[in-house]
Amino acid sequence: MRLIVNIPAYNEEDKISEIIENIRASFASEFYANGKGKIISEKLVQVVDDGSTDRTFEKARASQADIIVSYKPNRRLAYAFKRAVESALENGADIMVNIDADGQFDPNDISKLLIPILDGKSDMVIANRFGKHKAKDMPMVRNFFNRLAAKMVGFFLNYKTEDLTCGFRAHSRETLLRLNLTNMNFTYTQETIIDAIGKNLKLMWVPVTVTYFADREPKITKSIWKFIANGFKIILKAVRDVRPLKFFGSPGFFLIAVSLVVFLFFLYHYFLTFQITTYRNYILLSFFLFVVGFQFLVFALIADMIKSNRKLTEEQMYMFKKEKYKK
Repeated sequence: MRLIVNIPAYNEEDKISEIIENIRASFASEFYANGKGKIISEKLVQVVDDGSTDRTFEKARASQADIIVSYKPNRRLAYAFKRAVESALENGADIMVNIDADGQFDPNDISKLLIPILDGKSDMVIANRFGKHKAKDMPMVRNFFNRLAAKMVGFFLNYKTEDLTCGFRAHSRETLLRLNLTNMNFTYTQETIIDAIGKNLKLMWVPVTVTYFADREPKITKSIWKFIANGFKIILKAVRDVRPLKFFGSPGFFLIAVSLVVFLFFLYHYFLTFQITTYRNYILLSFFLFVVGFQFLVFALIADMIKSNRKLTEEQMYMFKKEKYKK
């Protein structure tokens, strides 16, 4: 069995050598020698240099990373993840672990993510920064909106989700073959979780320790509010594609129900006074809400048909990738 630990890196010349060394040091643990990780015969470190303008590539090569993917210009995290998955599959990975390059996660926690996959209990294991190990020094705004987004997605997908944006995660080979990214302009973290749930893959969250550095410069976006706005945009699009009947149908049924209540309210007053003009606005409001609600239901049916066609296309892509990356 082959494990590839992937490090997406953008201008990380100060940290990349240290994280590679720490990952290699974690490979010497008891978990790989005599524990469940003993089945993993090959352990490789992969670096995806996402168009760095500093010496990240040179430092990664000097640190003897086993696989280096490098390109120009910087194309952001989602594209870097896509290239990481392609490279991992090309190099015969049975499991790919993704870990940030900034050193905020402990490579010794990789084994925690591997155990559920090795036991066959999960297809994707995500590090949870909101479990029993509370994230240290996480900005309060980021903490709040991360939790809120997880609850919203969990509600729409009817699946308990705990941490949508953590990049420290492990993927089985089947997961790597199944995932399809459509957003290439921002991050991949939320979309891949929603995509995996929609494809009935088994997900699990494992508590880990993470420390946020006060002087850490954000690499995805400088503004926390822009990060939140982009994140919610991705979540809405992904949930729309995975659960279209619920996404459009729920507001549709709600509006139709309200329209009926308003109409019954009109009827009640009409039979008391037998006047229409006085309560005409109730009729108009009821009609408007019913039409809008009906339109939402039509959207739900159309979106569900699109989803069915997309599932056929994705199944063909899965078979193509399975053949292309045959071990």
